[in-house]
Amino acid sequence: MPVLAAISTIDFPYKTPQQTIKEFAGEMFSGTLPEVDRILSVFDHTEIETRNFCKPPDYYFTTHSFEERNREYIRISLDYSIQAIRECLAAARVEKEEVTDILFVSTTGLATPSLDALIVNEMRLNPHINRTPVFGLGCGGGVSGFARASTLAKANPDAVVLLVAVELCSLTFMRKDFSKSNFIGTSLFSDGIAACLLMGDHRARQAAVAPSIRFAGHESRLYYDSTGVMGWDFTDEGFKVLFSSGIPEIISKHVKRDVSSFLAKNGLDISGIRQFIFHPGGKKVLAAYETALGAEGDFLCTTRGVMRDYGNMSSASVLYVLERFFRQGFEDGYGLMASMGPGFSCEMVLLQMEH
Repeated sequence: MPVLAAISTIDFPYKTPQQTIKEFAGEMFSGTLPEVDRILSVFDHTEIETRNFCKPPDYYFTTHSFEERNREYIRISLDYSIQAIRECLAAARVEKEEVTDILFVSTTGLATPSLDALIVNEMRLNPHINRTPVFGLGCGGGVSGFARASTLAKANPDAVVLLVAVELCSLTFMRKDFSKSNFIGTSLFSDGIAACLLMGDHRARQAAVAPSIRFAGHESRLYYDSTGVMGWDFTDEGFKVLFSSGIPEIISKHVKRDVSSFLAKNGLDISGIRQFIFHPGGKKVLAAYETALGAEGDFLCTTRGVMRDYGNMSSASVLYVLERFFRQGFEDGYGLMASMGPGFSCEMVLLQMEH
């Protein structure tokens, strides 16, 4: 089974208290959104304390064109992706020329050539590397990307696969969008970059990788007639956020069945899961998971901690949760990664976690 050899995440230099963002939103939406003072209380009920931002707060107080923001997306994505990759390579004691595949996941900016090509060029990775840029999976991209990277490593026992997830949600903020979705997004979303290094079975044995987090299986589920639940509306000004208040209800309706079915195919049930590596989509989303799954104890404690410290970083978030388990330790047994994203869809990965 493919092995997670290393994982790294980025703490941007502009982590900002949630209270500061609340004050910013109050000033920004005052006079344009009815009862703005009342609905500002949403910031106090997110369970988020700090947000991970790639720009200082003053940047968001001024207007920037979509062209300018996307240019910054490319620059910042490239610089910090390379930092995260170098940390992964050093931790796994792998030379950059040994990387066989790179998979790049993002939904918050555009680039052609894609960012993976820019990374290969800047780092002088193997020019014959297999590249897979993935756009549009949103919050589901971290789990889906991990599954795809693991599948590549499973197909080639000697593979060394880089997965890079980049989401600079703050750069999509539109100052002239006074919709409720944009207001709610302002209370939740932030920026994150994560890199994972996965090895095929043979290469992992050679490297004697420890601790051992192994890919054991995955499953995707797309729900028909739900394409309007979450996504972007592409406008002249940029990426306009769209998401429904009904997301927790969808989770409550479907997730128990989907998780139970997936685990049963692997000879397991929910009681056999020791680690829950879930995307921190928001307080109501986590509450819906807890109610639907009914696992014992505070099984989303680590997910909630990442949400508290960083906010919702879209696809990168779940990899921050995985990194926290990787760094702080875990109980031997199975782990379940899960996230929901545009489609509307559910992504699940089963991990075998043993020291």
